[in-house]
Amino acid sequence: MNTILPLRGAAGSFRATSPRAGVVAAACIALLAMAACHKAAPTDAAKSVPDAKSAPDTKSPSDPKSASDSKAANASQPVDGKEKPSGEGLSLTPEQVEKIGLETEEVKASDYAEETSGYGTVMAHEAIAQAVAELATAEATEKQSRAALARTQRLAGTAGALSADVEETNARQAVVDRAALSLARQRLSATYGQKPPWGQDGNQAMLQALADGSTLLVRASFPLGALPAGTPKTLRGARIGTAAGKGWKLTSVWPAPADAAVPGRSFFALLRAGDAGEGERIIVWAPIGSTQSGAWVPAQAAVISDGKYWCYVQTKPGTFLKTEIDAGRPFESGYFVTEGVKAGDKVVVKGTAQLLAQESNSGADAD
Repeated sequence: MNTILPLRGAAGSFRATSPRAGVVAAACIALLAMAACHKAAPTDAAKSVPDAKSAPDTKSPSDPKSASDSKAANASQPVDGKEKPSGEGLSLTPEQVEKIGLETEEVKASDYAEETSGYGTVMAHEAIAQAVAELATAEATEKQSRAALARTQRLAGTAGALSADVEETNARQAVVDRAALSLARQRLSATYGQKPPWGQDGNQAMLQALADGSTLLVRASFPLGALPAGTPKTLRGARIGTAAGKGWKLTSVWPAPADAAVPGRSFFALLRAGDAGEGERIIVWAPIGSTQSGAWVPAQAAVISDGKYWCYVQTKPGTFLKTEIDAGRPFESGYFVTEGVKAGDKVVVKGTAQLLAQESNSGADAD
C-alpha cells in the first residue's frame, strides 16, 4: 500500500506518489537553493565589454583644454588658401603683391616740438607803404636842412657869410626836420614794434619789400598764458582748416603791440608773398617745448583697427609686419613717432586696408 506524503519547498507544493519520487524532488529543491545563493559566472560576451571605470579617459570636444589644443593645431593651417600671419609678419607672394597693388614709401627722419595755436592776420601793404614813404620823406628833409645849416655855419666870418637871420632860420628848420624824422620813426615803431628787423636806422631793402607787397607782414596773437616768456624763434602759419603740421614758415619774429581784442601776446613775422592773401585770417602755431628727434610716417600708411592706429612695415621683400603707431602728434600730412617705426623703414602707403583685411581673414575693409 502506497502512502502519499505532502512535500513543500521553494518551488511550491508537490505530492510524491512514491518514496523514490520524494527523494528526487528533494534533490531538485536543494539544487535550486544553491543556484539562488551564487551569481552566474560572466560569459565570454560579457567579458569583452570593458568596464566603465577601467576605460581610458577620453576628452570630449567641449572640454576647454581639448578645444584650445585643437585651435592651436589649426592655427598654422591655411584658411581659404591664404597664409596665416606669423609673428614675423604677413607673407605674400609676388603675384599677390602685384594683384593688391601694394606701394611702399621710405620713412623720413624728422624733428618735432610741441606747439600752441593762435590767430593771425596778413597786413595790407598800403599802410606799410604810407609809413615807409613818410619815413623816407622825413629823412630826406632832415638831411637837406642839416646840410643847409652846415653850409651857413661854414661861411660864417667870410666874405660870403649869410646874415644872422638866415643862419637862425636854417638852425630852426634843422631842428624841426630832425623832430619830424624822429616822429616818423616813432610812429613806425609804435605801429610795427619796438624791435623790428630793419633796426632804428631802417633797412631800406626790407622796408621797400614790405611796402611793395613782395614780402608780407603777419600779425599773430596768442591767448594769455599760452606761450612761455620770451619771443619764439620761428612761427608756422596756415589757412584755417589746414591739417596740423602743414603750412608756411614765418621768419624774423619780433614782439608786436598787444591786441586790444585778444588778451595775451602778439608778434609780427614775415611771410613770403603768394602763400596767403592780404587781409586773410590764418592760424599760427608757436613751439612751446623742446625739439624731439624721430620719424615721420605718411598719413596714407595709417589704418585703424581695434581703436588703434597701425601701419605695415616691410621687413623683407613680400613680408609686412603690422606695427602700432602713435597718432597723437600729427605733422605735415603724417604722424611724428619715436617708437615702432624708425627712419629708413619702408611702410605700405597703398593697399594697407587690403593687408589688414587679409590678415584678419575677414575680407572686410578697414575702419
